[in-house]
Amino acid sequence: MKENIGIIICDRYRRCAGGKCFRSLRKREGAFARYKDMDVELVGYTTCDGCPGGNIEYAVNEMMKNGVTKIHLATGLIVGYPPCPYIKDFTNFIETKYGLEVVLGTHPIPQKYFLIHEKLGTWQNSEWQDIIQSTLVDKKLRLEYD
Repeated sequence: MKENIGIIICDRYRRCAGGKCFRSLRKREGAFARYKDMDVELVGYTTCDGCPGGNIEYAVNEMMKNGVTKIHLATGLIVGYPPCPYIKDFTNFIETKYGLEVVLGTHPIPQKYFLIHEKLGTWQNSEWQDIIQSTLVDKKLRLEYD
């Protein structure tokens, strides 16, 4: 089975070259571990266009023209400060309008972000625990993504 994925990143990282996302996709780490034994093609990569995410409505439609089967909301939406306040809205919109599964995260959470969010208590509630689940890896791997 083949998955065609699209990645939407936070606009504050609009100049990101995607290195951590692409590395983790290639190595099937973080949220991409789900594709361990699958053929995956990246068919779209863009930003949300800034708060409140004006590009979410249009980018997914464009990615669908390239055969996207899953949308990943990048780890930057989770680890940036503050974390994206619209991440659940984006997920609900994409799943409802386009019928696509949304995966929260791409690359593993880097250790430096893990530590600061631990101190701040950002991810203490159950909703955020669910959001970070696919990108929360062991310390050794988090350090590799610092």
